[in-house]
Amino acid sequence: MPPLLMKLVLSRLKSAPMPFFARPIARAIVDRALDGFVEPQIKLHLDYIESELATRPWFTGADFTAADIQMSFPLEAATARGGLNETRPKTFDFLRRAQARPAYQRALERGGPYELLR
Repeated sequence: MPPLLMKLVLSRLKSAPMPFFARPIARAIVDRALDGFVEPQIKLHLDYIESELATRPWFTGADFTAADIQMSFPLEAATARGGLNETRPKTFDFLRRAQARPAYQRALERGGPYELLR
């Protein structure tokens, strides 16, 4: 989640109001941080998750646990702004299965849908 949060903050900083002469400098710093650190970290984390979920259906093994609930939100955030898609089939499938669970659906019915910041 920290690299995803950094991407969100840096992306907002890139378009934040600032003096015209500072804008190119700020954008260059943000681009360098995103390209040199944040994006590679997101890729590293998603690749690791993909490799782990290739060995079992849920994070701790054969059964759905609190760890899976805890990991579902960062993976939803990764879908919204971290590049998680069908190119990582095990991780993407994990998220779809977690979202299809009856308890998840009931929570959405009670709390209503939500939209992650992009």
